[in-house]
Amino acid sequence: MTDWFHPPDQIWCRPIAKILVIEDDPRAALYVTEGLQDVGHVVHWATTGTDGFHQASQGDFALLVIDRMLPGLDGLTLVRRLRSADVETPILFLTTLDDLDARVEGLDGGGDDYMTKPFAMPELIARSGALLRRAHKNDAAPLTRLRIGELEIDLLTRTVSRRGIAIDLQPQEFKLLEYLAQNSGRVATRTMLLEQVWGLDFDPGTTVIESHISRLRSKIDRGFRDDMIRAIRGAGYLLRAP
Repeated sequence: MTDWFHPPDQIWCRPIAKILVIEDDPRAALYVTEGLQDVGHVVHWATTGTDGFHQASQGDFALLVIDRMLPGLDGLTLVRRLRSADVETPILFLTTLDDLDARVEGLDGGGDDYMTKPFAMPELIARSGALLRRAHKNDAAPLTRLRIGELEIDLLTRTVSRRGIAIDLQPQEFKLLEYLAQNSGRVATRTMLLEQVWGLDFDPGTTVIESHISRLRSKIDRGFRDDMIRAIRGAGYLLRAP
């Protein structure tokens, strides 16, 4: 990778989304694609503006990540044509053009956000997540699945799997895992768990949390090389991708 790429420091839980990356640089496209896939998104890749236009027009994408400098059809023209064709998919420009005029031109042309290279993957993930949340809110579309690395949680059927292997959880174990997943990468304190999972605004002084965490860890991590649920001494617990 070129030196303007920086590896992610941490991975946050995001709604699963179908994203189209339109980027002619294979190394840049691979980096962006893998970074978005690591937080659970399904990512497609187009190498030219023309191909990107056809895919974006016909595919049911939740987000478009578009480079400004593209062969065939430059990124700005591509976005203008998409907007003219009533394609309302959120668009994130990702480009080396970092002057103010280029940013304004990109946003006025139909982009929803604008990032310049060099960039850090956590920022790209955060900005993508913000655009997706905004779109979900506008569409009133409920979140139905969570995916953290190889762990997948279906909130409708209340089923869990890791690497495609089904994991049977009790209702309270599922509720605990759901809360940890929704706060993936962040420490959930004992107080937070008591309030959000058990509905208690006081500490009963029992080992109910520790017992449930122990059973949940035995089901989620048993048989796998990497542990996903971790106890942070003196702080609480966190769930994160291996």
